[in-house]
Amino acid sequence: MIKLLTAKGMISISDAVFTNITGNAATNCFGVKGMAFRSMTDGLVHRLRKEAMSKGVQVIYNEDGSVSIRLHIIVEHGINITAACRSIMSEVQYKVSKYTGIPVKNVDVCVDSIVSNSKGV
Repeated sequence: MIKLLTAKGMISISDAVFTNITGNAATNCFGVKGMAFRSMTDGLVHRLRKEAMSKGVQVIYNEDGSVSIRLHIIVEHGINITAACRSIMSEVQYKVSKYTGIPVKNVDVCVDSIVSNSKGV
């Protein structure tokens, strides 16, 4: 949780705010099928529902008051992964900074799985 002292009082921003903004920004990018979570019990990658996106995002609070974000995603087969990750990094950094006023030091994107873009999946 980040706490900001303003002239009018204290503002606290929880992890849930960062994870929701990050999850929404990432899943709206081209080629992203969803957020991912690797199960510790079976080692498989699971696609997360909208309400559980926080499991696919890790927020790290830095000493300088900024945040670093690591997110795990599932992408469509056939997309340019590098271009998609750059787009996600840019979008997440912009949206988190815009909505919270907290600078984002870096965004790390982990591609955990690639799925077919056929209608059956």
